[in-house]
Amino acid sequence: METTTRTLDVPGASLHYEVRGSGPVLLLICGGIYDAAGYAGLAALLADRYTVVTYDRRGNSRSPLAGPPELQDVAVHADDASRLLAEVAGAPAFVFGNSSGAQIALELAVRHPDQVRAVVAHEPPLLGLLPDADHWESVISDVEQAYRDGGAGPAMGVFGAAMGMSGGDDSADAAEPAEPPSPEMLEMFARFEKNTGFFIGYEVPAFGRHALDLEELRAAPVEIVVAVGEKSAGEPPHRAGLALAERLGRPAETYPGDHGGFGAEAPAFAANLSRTFTAP
Repeated sequence: METTTRTLDVPGASLHYEVRGSGPVLLLICGGIYDAAGYAGLAALLADRYTVVTYDRRGNSRSPLAGPPELQDVAVHADDASRLLAEVAGAPAFVFGNSSGAQIALELAVRHPDQVRAVVAHEPPLLGLLPDADHWESVISDVEQAYRDGGAGPAMGVFGAAMGMSGGDDSADAAEPAEPPSPEMLEMFARFEKNTGFFIGYEVPAFGRHALDLEELRAAPVEIVVAVGEKSAGEPPHRAGLALAERLGRPAETYPGDHGGFGAEAPAFAANLSRTFTAP
């Protein structure tokens, strides 16, 4: 399957994006330290049914900022996704987002509902929806302090200990394959490692405190499906997904694998996405 690579200039950044396949547009929005390459396997499995668009979010990998790093805003990332859809889609698109990418997908549905047909939001870490939201505010403050005092390593240590994820977490090691990696994969891991500092220093504080406008989301003429992993029960993003589904008045769908099931369980994950997007 041929992949076309392009660049889109947006206010404050330049976005690297990739297009595969044909059919209705399906935008895949990654989260954490990942970039378009993290969705390569999933995209290849969907490209026979969709025009699959993947991209590196601003400040990550091959999507440099126009200026120095600054605290990120979910709304700005949603506007990036909107501009990307305006470039590639002539009709409302399907959108899938994982983790912080799910937060972006939901904000896209709120801010630009005319561009979105349906969203599958997989384990969005909307920590403010949890009963222990005050605890998570303390965790974010601790992460910020650790970053100021010691940089990315200590801050990631604080964040990882608090999240307690069993797999599919926001670290480069989570993506390590069982077999020796190819040169392309080594390049990908190097990008993910470089993204770690930006993620923990400039994304986690803002994304962790992001408050989704639930009333606007309910009012949007967009089908919203919240998905959680079958192997991630009890983990904060899974719990937040269930809390969001409850507030939207609908059950969450269970998808294969854990928080990173889109990679480890790509064939089954792709089948679930196709069923969700084609359901009446």
